[in-house]
Amino acid sequence: MASDQSSLKALENLMTEFFDGRTSNERKRNIEEILNNFTQTRDAWQHCLYYLANTHNEYVMMFCMTAIESLINKQWVGFDGQHKLEIRSTLNRFLLEHHNRVPTYIRNKLVKLVVDIGRIDWPHFYPDFFSSILQLAQQPETAVLGIILLHTSSAELASPREDLSMARKEELQRLLLGQVPTILSLLSNILESVLEKHRHLVAATPPPSPTSGEDGSTRRRSSSVMLFSSPLESSDTAGNVLSNMFKSPSCRIPLEALPPLDVESQNLCCLALKCLAQYFSWIPLSSMITPSLLSTVFHFAGFGCEIRKSSTSVNSNFSTNTQVLGNLAMNCINELLSKNCVPVEFEDYLLQMFQQTFYLLQKLTKDSRTNSTGNRLSEIDESYVEKFTDFLKLFVGIHLKRFESNPQFPVLEFLALLLKYTFRQPTNEGFYNCLDTWNTFLDYLDDKLKDRSTNSAAIVARYQEALLSLVSNMLHKLQFRYNQSQLEELDDEVLDDDNETEWQTFLCQSLEIVAKVAEIYTAETFRLLYEPFREHLDIYLGLDQFVRNNAQGRHLTITAENECRKLHCSLRDLASLLQALGRLAEHFIGEKFLERFTDGTMLLERLVNTVVYGSKSQLFNVTSTIQNVLHTDFVGVHAQAISSIQAFAHWLSQFYSETHKVNLDKDKFASLISTLLDSIVPMFSKEIPEKIVHSSAHLLLSITTTVRPQFLLHLSSTQTLCKHASQGAYVELTMEVQLLVYRALSHSLILPWPNVADADQNWTSRAEDHQAFVRQIARHFLQLSNPRALAANKGLLEEAKSVIKRTLQIFEDWIENVAGEVVKSKQICYRSLQEVIEVALAVFPVYLHQPDVVDSLMSFFLSLFQGLRVQMGVPFAEQTIQTFMTLFTQEQLAESICHESSAAHKVVEKFLKILELIVQEPGSAFKAFLPNVISICMDQIYPIIAQRPSPDIKQSLYRLVHELIMNNWRYFFKGSVLKTLHSQSPQNGNGDVQNAQQFTAIMQSYGQSFLQPDLAVFKQNLESLETLNAKWKLYQKPIFREVMLLQFLNVLVQVLVHKSHDLLHEEIVVTVHNMASADFSRFYAEFLPHFVSSCEGLDANQRNILVRNFKVDKDLPSFTQNVNRFVNDLRYYRLINSSLPEGSVTF
Repeated sequence: MASDQSSLKALENLMTEFFDGRTSNERKRNIEEILNNFTQTRDAWQHCLYYLANTHNEYVMMFCMTAIESLINKQWVGFDGQHKLEIRSTLNRFLLEHHNRVPTYIRNKLVKLVVDIGRIDWPHFYPDFFSSILQLAQQPETAVLGIILLHTSSAELASPREDLSMARKEELQRLLLGQVPTILSLLSNILESVLEKHRHLVAATPPPSPTSGEDGSTRRRSSSVMLFSSPLESSDTAGNVLSNMFKSPSCRIPLEALPPLDVESQNLCCLALKCLAQYFSWIPLSSMITPSLLSTVFHFAGFGCEIRKSSTSVNSNFSTNTQVLGNLAMNCINELLSKNCVPVEFEDYLLQMFQQTFYLLQKLTKDSRTNSTGNRLSEIDESYVEKFTDFLKLFVGIHLKRFESNPQFPVLEFLALLLKYTFRQPTNEGFYNCLDTWNTFLDYLDDKLKDRSTNSAAIVARYQEALLSLVSNMLHKLQFRYNQSQLEELDDEVLDDDNETEWQTFLCQSLEIVAKVAEIYTAETFRLLYEPFREHLDIYLGLDQFVRNNAQGRHLTITAENECRKLHCSLRDLASLLQALGRLAEHFIGEKFLERFTDGTMLLERLVNTVVYGSKSQLFNVTSTIQNVLHTDFVGVHAQAISSIQAFAHWLSQFYSETHKVNLDKDKFASLISTLLDSIVPMFSKEIPEKIVHSSAHLLLSITTTVRPQFLLHLSSTQTLCKHASQGAYVELTMEVQLLVYRALSHSLILPWPNVADADQNWTSRAEDHQAFVRQIARHFLQLSNPRALAANKGLLEEAKSVIKRTLQIFEDWIENVAGEVVKSKQICYRSLQEVIEVALAVFPVYLHQPDVVDSLMSFFLSLFQGLRVQMGVPFAEQTIQTFMTLFTQEQLAESICHESSAAHKVVEKFLKILELIVQEPGSAFKAFLPNVISICMDQIYPIIAQRPSPDIKQSLYRLVHELIMNNWRYFFKGSVLKTLHSQSPQNGNGDVQNAQQFTAIMQSYGQSFLQPDLAVFKQNLESLETLNAKWKLYQKPIFREVMLLQFLNVLVQVLVHKSHDLLHEEIVVTVHNMASADFSRFYAEFLPHFVSSCEGLDANQRNILVRNFKVDKDLPSFTQNVNRFVNDLRYYRLINSSLPEGSVTF
């Protein structure tokens, strides 16, 4: 005894010293070594039990429990029975006696140890494990401990870790499921008893009814709150409907009467609700979940609707922070609601849940008397509001379709409350989450209207008031004149990961909702948008009268602060509404074009007039008293007006087509286009704000690409633009704008005019003009045609780099964008670029060792092969490829791959991409390159990159190899006729394979990639093998089946066992199944026994069990189950074998 006490004292001293901040790292390592040596001794557990029972040092307690935990998890199976009983009894006794005294983390660790023992021994060697837990939960003094044990049991037993065999896992889940009705009943009783215990506190004074005070507050409601009007509130009988539909969860006492809870009761309820949520996360929806339990949970959910009170309480025995109970109850509800598979018998329960939740929704959206805004949601706990929004998302996304047509389900009233709830969200994040719910509802409605069996007219009529109210509220929320203080808080400068500012995100998400409603109610939505748009536009178009010229230039005479603020708000709103109208453009085209032509024409004329006015007045150059603010606003309006017209490009295109068909307003169309171009061409100047220049360039491109009017080239503005571009007038603009302008001009010359016969397209003249345009743009580049002179002149060599990059970037952009056009356009483009291509090929060797220039050259040639391969013709394509192959020697490739710059790697990747395009060619023209391509891949590049960690070049290489095999199968495997002729050939040892050595090398590289950690390459090659098998029956080929199959299976199953690529587990199992199905008998008779026998860390009996338990199933679901069981049990056997002490008993 004395020695135990002294060793305990020594241990306490060591642990205290270890956690002392003054202890050196070296001393800590010494202490760790001493402690590790102690835990390795055979009777360490006995000492640990003694120390645990006799120490007050928390460090020692944790050390002892960790040592015992290691024993339970690793050695328990082979441990002596009496010793196991002693450990179990001691831990249970200590837990029972000390659970109220020790810190929470120690109590939880003890609970985990007890459950870990039950996980292995219950019910066979520990029959009273669960009954004792239930007994603890039913006793008031141990209820907290019992609930914690139940919660931990669910977490550890329902989905246990891999240190159990699959059979034991299934048994545990079955046993635990059998206990669930008792557990749920017990938890329900605990929660209900707490409510009962406190009900007497409020029974004497009945609470006000849920709707009391509403009439007065409604009368007092200010005009700003009327924005939350809804179909519900417009009805005189709304209050009665709500009273009947949204019943309180308990008829005994209204939900409003929430009793104050003492701290002990609140803690008990918190644990019970957490425990319920844990069980709800995995048990199936069934009669085990009773209406009584649901009502109790909803009663607690009501706690979250209470307004946050101050932390100081009059009576310290009572807790005022009951919102946490509401949060936990909503967790329980959302766990149930997230299950998509709902048995028919559970639908009534769901209906009950929704009715009870809508009662809470009504309460949350009720006006508040305790803050100036009247918004109750701003006073509710944020996490509760978040969970409630999650509930609404789950309901609309998963369950709405079940109840929308149910007469007991008040769908319109629900939408009215959802509308109120949405626009009272205190945070932007909460607002966006609500918009997600509306998006889901609108998608559901859209799908329903597309269903032919649906009475569409009835549905449209039913939801019209609700959804147009949504649009009205949305337009109200996004306008500065109603909502300036909130909208000004949104940042409009910093870009997020989606390249949007905070303001743009808000506006786009809001307008998406408006656009979705417009799909159903187009005319009505357009009217709602057009009215405020017209008001703001009239203000903008009338600003000329307030502009005066003075010595400093033009000045805005509006100076009063309030008037400036109003103008700022009006300009911001005009820009937003212009964007909204542009978003509706799709509803004016197609079959709706003629029907809505009048509205469309009216709108386009207004938009064009706005652009004309903006370009003419150039208000962004006017000075004012709030210059910084109004300058940004004027730029925003002008740029957005141009962008809105661009959104109507397809409408303009259809208008142009109709002028040919029915002679519809030809002059009006021509006037629109010419007026528009006269207004945007002068915007291409460095003096004009970048935002306006950018919008103008995009609109110009849309006119030349989408509309393509025949008269475009005759317009003076177009000719001016072409002249300036040819003379290099736009080089000071950003490269993006230059690319857009040059591409637009190129398209105006080479794209076919719509509704014009080929003979009248004037191709010859346009081709000559295009060629002349190219020569003008590329004049400096074309001067580099003498590579020797270039190489000899160091200064010129350096200067030419920027010329090469810029010129090729312009033409690469042209090629990429003409690739999908008609053949004639591509022919003209290629002919114009022929000189450029020849010069590019000539300067290639000069810059071979400069990765940045070679990258530009390779990008250009890659786009050429992708877009104009046919126009190049086979001879020139062959010559180009041969040039690349000559230049990219093994040494050059090695230099590029080993180069640190990303440009060098991109060069190799683009070279591989060009080869990939070549091997995909269907004809025989490029087949002669196949041996060289394979040699470059497998002999030159693969050896260098095989062991490199970077996946970039590997992915490009394997993509090339995949396409090579996929599109050149006959290079490796003869066709059926040839196969028959050669089947008797004695030299054909590998079945029907040709070039067997190259094929084997490629397959070996695939196998090698499965041994490396990179997930992206692993996934790509797994998909490659599966695709080759699906199309060409790869796994059935004799060379694969007889030589490679078992090796691939071995690698893939090893990967599953090691869990090194667990994210791809399902895909790997499917591939293993498909490979095994090539020869199932060989898989079961040869591969499986051999694989198990080669596995280390197993005894003979375990090997036999593994093989025996792998059932001979051939269908994928059963095979998958067998593989998962096999992998799990193999890992389990290895784990317990590695942990068994010497002389252990094995069964």
